[in-house]
Amino acid sequence: QVQLVESGGGLVQAGGSLRLSCVDSGGAFYNGVMAWFRQAPGKEREFVAAITISWPATFTYYADFVKGRFTISRDNAKNPVYLQMNSLKPEDTAVYYCAATTRYGPRYSTPQTYDYWGQGTQVTVSS
Repeated sequence: QVQLVESGGGLVQAGGSLRLSCVDSGGAFYNGVMAWFRQAPGKEREFVAAITISWPATFTYYADFVKGRFTISRDNAKNPVYLQMNSLKPEDTAVYYCAATTRYGPRYSTPQTYDYWGQGTQVTVSS
């Protein structure tokens, strides 16, 4: 059973960095797409970044507002998925969620695409 667990959130000043981790504690996820979404108070959940897992070639996708600042990565199928966040801004404050699906396809930025979700980790960026 796929069980996603996020860690690495916290409080950081604007311009600082954080690295989020997402682990499949159930050990059942081997192929598909893993992604990060975020949700700020009063706002809808929005796509941040995605990475293909165990595809012949790894592909990554980013929301426009994080390009050049955030990097999603995974060393191999046994390691966590990371979200390295640099040059953080107060508007990056949100709960960050890890998500996974066993399906490959173009709708990687849509929350409904994903079958598995973590509980979320809070990221707060102070000005």
